[in-house]
Amino acid sequence: MQLEEHADAAAFLTAAAPVLEADEARHNLMFGICSMLLDAPDTYPDARLWTVVADSVVGAALMTPPFNLAVAEPLDEGALSFAAQALHEGGVDLPGVTAAVPEADVFAAAWAELTGVRVRVRFKQGIYAARSVHAPGGVSGVARPAHPDDRDLLVDWLRAFQDEALADDSPHIDLERMVDRRLAATNGGLVLWEDESQPVSMCGFGGPTPRGIRIGPVYTPPELRRRGYAAALTAHVTQQQLDNGRDYCFLYTDLANPTSNRIYMNIGYERVCDSAEYAFEDPTSSL
Repeated sequence: MQLEEHADAAAFLTAAAPVLEADEARHNLMFGICSMLLDAPDTYPDARLWTVVADSVVGAALMTPPFNLAVAEPLDEGALSFAAQALHEGGVDLPGVTAAVPEADVFAAAWAELTGVRVRVRFKQGIYAARSVHAPGGVSGVARPAHPDDRDLLVDWLRAFQDEALADDSPHIDLERMVDRRLAATNGGLVLWEDESQPVSMCGFGGPTPRGIRIGPVYTPPELRRRGYAAALTAHVTQQQLDNGRDYCFLYTDLANPTSNRIYMNIGYERVCDSAEYAFEDPTSSL
């Protein structure tokens, strides 16, 4: 086997297609990162993209510092251990790994054995996919696309979502830049649910795959929850994307939050697999 690095997302996607397209839902994060690199390469100027090659491409990985390495489900069971060895020998410093299970576990174990790092779980998520939607009834309000006048509200809500959903030590994205990019995007966006002409919930979409697209983030302020807004809005955005020709939509849920998992299942999402984010830590540091 050998590890091949690619100059840009277009070259990586061409090479990695047999691996990534084998399970689009499982690899939707990697597809989404590549979509961002294609549309706005300056967002992650230090991005690195690799494939593992035997007789053909059998593995894929990418990293956009300061975020974790993301790895795909390999077509050869030895590809992840080989990638860990090659990256280590190449002097690549990894803050952690994010991937579906079990590939996240396999890579983390291989990296820990090579480097002696301590592996810590940041969080575990479920990856869900929907091909059809069951919109909830009886929810007051209506959906509308977000527009530039909503920018401050969107940034505030995304900051609250980030503070609530991410681990304290997780790298945070530039929210202002994200909102500006989503508002201007042709393959992504942000949608608001309004009740009595007031925004009460938000849902994003973006990160397209060859046949699908990721839904999220979804956020409702705490004081406005338990009224069905998020479910109705997510169903609306999902249906809109399916009507626009997507074969399916994907989203992530926090496995520690059974309420959100149940909400999404009720509107048509089905669990595809689990995903894990691990941090690699110095074993001599205090816990």
